Amino acid sequence: MTHTKVKKGKKSLNKTTGAFGEEVIAQFLTARGNEIVERNWQIREGEIDIVALDPEGIFIFIEVKTRTSMAFGHPLEAITNEKAHRIQRLALAWLATHRCFGSQYRIDVAAVLIARDGTHTIEYRANIL
Repeated sequence: MTHTKVKKGKKSLNKTTGAFGEEVIAQFLTARGNEIVERNWQIREGEIDIVALDPEGIFIFIEVKTRTSMAFGHPLEAITNEKAHRIQRLALAWLATHRCFGSQYRIDVAAVLIARDGTHTIEYRANIL
């Protein structure tokens, strides 16, 4: 019998890193009294990482960027104006799909930076549009 080591590819590692960051932010949000409504909602045009509801009844659509280094810049630098507007279109699609017409909402972004020792930092920016 032979044993082979399963090699994790870059895509698998990125998915694991991203899932970790999303979980960190979900815990961050619930600790502040928000309810997580949905995670990784997808339609053809894209994906919303986290949909939350704040205590005042405002829907929050959160884009999470997670990195293990700053080699390619700060994680929030990946949120361009174009990407922010795409998230807004996705948020409106989510509201329409869930028949939440006229609901208040906002778009937030979060960065999770994982250090080599496994610790992490969070940078959170609310209402980017």
